[in-house]
Amino acid sequence: MAKPQKHVFVCSQTRPSGHPRGSCSQKGCNEVLQTFWQELQRRNLFDRISVTYSGCLGPCDGGPNVVVYPEGVLYRGLTKGDVAAIFDEHLLGDKPVERLRAPADVWG
Repeated sequence: MAKPQKHVFVCSQTRPSGHPRGSCSQKGCNEVLQTFWQELQRRNLFDRISVTYSGCLGPCDGGPNVVVYPEGVLYRGLTKGDVAAIFDEHLLGDKPVERLRAPADVWG
């Protein structure tokens, strides 16, 4: 397996319904994760990009949360419709998608 140039982590944290922090699972993270995997396969980028589900990334109230390394860019409130832009602009174009980024005070 080749070392990926970019690594995408999609929060898949699950908490009980009504938990005060909420969870990305309750906000549609599985659909976002599946769309990342579909795009990865469709574009055949397995040698450059890895997509992994993760536990809590921190700011649960704004999920689904996704972080891209090595840059450490946190995206929040994503939908499956945002995934193609992240692939095109950030993962392939090396420019984070500013409109989807978490504010600096969330995860600075």
